[in-house]
Amino acid sequence: MTEFVDNLVTYPALSIVAPHGENIAKGLKKLEIRKWKPEQLPLKNVMIIENKNYLLQENDQELGYAVALVDFVSVHAWQENEIEIACASYWAAGYYAWKIENVRAIEPFPMIAKRKIYDVELLAQQIIFKSFDF
Repeated sequence: MTEFVDNLVTYPALSIVAPHGENIAKGLKKLEIRKWKPEQLPLKNVMIIENKNYLLQENDQELGYAVALVDFVSVHAWQENEIEIACASYWAAGYYAWKIENVRAIEPFPMIAKRKIYDVELLAQQIIFKSFDF
């Protein structure tokens, strides 16, 4: 849920290891693959934060860049025939595929990347939407 307080906006966020945040922003990656499922669906207006490293420990965080706003509309068991639309290099059983829709690419700006789904707070004017020419 997006909340506005004065000029501040709060978004749920999800960190994605590079280059897949940009792949989502460009509409190339249609599924996000995770070992866990979100507690509720749909997840609307999720800020995608692209970072360099996998965050493996509970309190891990690093500098990343906000690259898109997306909606996660459904989750299902990841199928072997979905490797390409997940921009994955291999398939493994036991993972969940989060379906990505309503992708809105934004001009990247620095944000902290954390594990799981977390909230980020920023000024509304920090978000500048962009389009890609293919």
